[in-house]
Amino acid sequence: MASSQSEKPQSVHDFVVKDVRGNDVDLSKYKGKVLLIVNVASQCGLTNSNYPELTQLYDKYKNQDFEILAFPCNQFGHQEPGNNEEIVEFACTRFKAEFPIFDKVDVNGSTAAPIYKYLKSSKGGLFGDSIKWNFSKFLVDKDGHVVDRYAPTTSPLSIEKDIKKLLGVSA
Repeated sequence: MASSQSEKPQSVHDFVVKDVRGNDVDLSKYKGKVLLIVNVASQCGLTNSNYPELTQLYDKYKNQDFEILAFPCNQFGHQEPGNNEEIVEFACTRFKAEFPIFDKVDVNGSTAAPIYKYLKSSKGGLFGDSIKWNFSKFLVDKDGHVVDRYAPTTSPLSIEKDIKKLLGVSA
């Protein structure tokens, strides 16, 4: 977290979040990487399209300073009811997800995780402040700044061109 309450976080790198085992993860370890931050759910209608495409993107760019950070959330239609172990087993077994999956969080309301409050304040606009559904996506540059926000229905593969631009990868 920021060192004092009055200091506003300047980037995603200012946050510490919990992994699925409850350990602290300092997001500053992702400095220099392009991040796609996604709130995921196991039982959503969008799950079967999003997880395979996220895995494809991850496999393609994980060795080029790209990381996907998945935050399970049960705030939309109670579509992520399982505990962390069940969530990870589902994502890793069924969809071969290798990207990090973090502790289940709230993304809206007074209990929203600080990282999500920051993401939403960085990119509100058209969508308003609240996350509308599972698989909302935030694209973060190597300096930890949110550069874009995508709707839940936006296909991960359709974001590839934006990822490549941030990575400096030619077509």
